This record gives sequence, structure tokens and C-alpha cells, in this order.
Amino acid sequence: MEPARRDGMKRRDALLDAALRCFVRGGVLGTGIEEIRREAGASPSSVYHQFKGLPDLTLALLTRTFERLFAHLAERVTPTPTAEKAVVALVDGHLEWILGHQEEGRFMYQATALEFGADARDALQARKAELLTPVVVHMGRFIAEGTLPPWPPLMFDVVLLGPSHEACRRFLSGAPLDPEWMHATLPHLAWQSVKPRRQRRK
Repeated sequence: MEPARRDGMKRRDALLDAALRCFVRGGVLGTGIEEIRREAGASPSSVYHQFKGLPDLTLALLTRTFERLFAHLAERVTPTPTAEKAVVALVDGHLEWILGHQEEGRFMYQATALEFGADARDALQARKAELLTPVVVHMGRFIAEGTLPPWPPLMFDVVLLGPSHEACRRFLSGAPLDPEWMHATLPHLAWQSVKPRRQRRK
């Protein structure tokens, strides 16, 4: 990588790190780009060289958060040999990353509630689909052999990760949920919701 490009990426990451610190302190809706600029110690020209404005910066931080989360999920899921282990690894991996990166998790849940423009929203969805490809391909093996239902990724997200997302949101907002209970319970509940019916009768 060329030095100029490497330096540009470092400045971009520094701004994103500063934005995360500001969002943690004041919330996504309560933070302005000038506060982020001061937190990063950057000049106005440096900020606007990297980002068009606050929505663009927020979207970039959200994308980086998904990149880190989905890389972790792929690392947990793709080595699994069975559908049950894949489902358990997916949900447990999600809990593991969010509970281990609570500032990024809290930001992620705040930012996903924002309304981005159509182009930005479509670009984010395309990037998420790209990042999830290793997990989707791996789960496709189990769909083909009949040990997972033939659902599209969105349905798996709703059924398998919906309870995990809700538990993480509540935990991060101060609800008295025990992380040990979350790890011990939610991955196996997810498997119960999708395992083949012949196994449910046992």
C-alpha cells in the first residue's frame, strides 16, 4: 500500500474512533461533526476531505462496525461441521462480539434506527450481504442436505438473531440480563426454532 493511502486510512480511522467516543458520550442524535473534529484533533478540511458530512461519517462507522462483527461471525461459523453447531456458533458469536465490544454494539443499535438516504441504505445493504457471504455459503450446505430450512438470509437473521439482538439492546441499555444466561440459553433456543421436525419429536 502506498504511504499516502496508508496515511489517509489512518486519518479516516482516527476520525471514526473519535466519532465512536463522541457517540458513546452524547448519543448518535446528540453529537455534531464539530465535536467529532475537536475530539480527533483534526482540521475542518481534513474532516471534509474524508467525509461529506455527519451522515456520511456515521454510515462509514456503521459499515466498519459491521465489517468487524461479520468477520467474527464468519470465523466462528465457517469451521462448523453440522447445522446445529453452525446455528449455535452464529448466535453465540454474535453475543460474544457485542458483549465484548459494548461501545460499538451500542452505537450499532442506535445507528441502525436512523433513516439514511436510499442510495446510502442500498449501499449498506449490499456491503452487509457481501460481508455475510462466507456465512451464507456455509449455511447453504446444511440447507442442501435438509438440516436447515430453505430460507433466505433475512429470515434466518430474524429467527436466529432476533432474540439475541433484543437481549443485547436491553442489556446495553441497562436491563438486568445475565450475559452467562444469554450465552447458555439463546444459541440453543435458536437451534430449537429451526432444527428438522423429526429431531423435535425426540
